[in-house]
Amino acid sequence: MVLSDESLQVVHFEHRLWVNELNFFADELKIYEHQLEELVIKANKKGAMQELEQFQNQFIRQKEVLDTLQHDIHIHEQKLSEAVQENKELPLDPEYHIFLGEQMDSFRSIYADLKKRFYLFLNKWK
Repeated sequence: MVLSDESLQVVHFEHRLWVNELNFFADELKIYEHQLEELVIKANKKGAMQELEQFQNQFIRQKEVLDTLQHDIHIHEQKLSEAVQENKELPLDPEYHIFLGEQMDSFRSIYADLKKRFYLFLNKWK
């Protein structure tokens, strides 16, 4: 598929938005992990510790998904950039770009649910 300059700008803009959003989520996860560390010191109740471990595992998993998304977006952006620099037809697979967008939507939804449950947990044990 040949991309117009305008289409390329839109794809590039979306990539930048996604990467910035993922960077924000990564920073937020660091804050949440710090909150967990503080709670471990305070919470010696068995119920709290079980939930703490569950959130810790979920945060680790979200960071893994986040890293994969960042990598996939970076590779896609790199392929587009290389094609532009070499004046080749741009190898944009519209399905792949849509797939990345769907992955971002899915991540946002799962992450928002995790945050909501974590805030409820914090209010319960702090």
